[in-house]
Amino acid sequence: MTERIPFAVLDAYPVSSGHTLAIARRHVSDVFDLTADELADTLRLIGSARDRIDRTLRPTGYDIGVNIGRDAGQTVLHVHIHVIPRYPGDCEDPTGRVRGVIPGKARYR
Repeated sequence: MTERIPFAVLDAYPVSSGHTLAIARRHVSDVFDLTADELADTLRLIGSARDRIDRTLRPTGYDIGVNIGRDAGQTVLHVHIHVIPRYPGDCEDPTGRVRGVIPGKARYR
């Protein structure tokens, strides 16, 4: 069933070196519309992307992200999951960074 196998590409507008997209093969805009098998294949691909990035760039952390819907910032209406390598000093304070999608909400302590 090659039609369900996702693929990976480097992001055209990377936020860090090695920023990769895991892209679903089937055209759906919402990750929740992927079948269980498609989602499992995509998660395996994310792991493979991490392995490649670890070998070549040696980041010290990762953010994994997906935007679902325009209010969440989705601009490309096709499922893609961001694998974003993180490096020491790449932002002033990484605490709660994924929460930073809403300004002022990253710090929770």
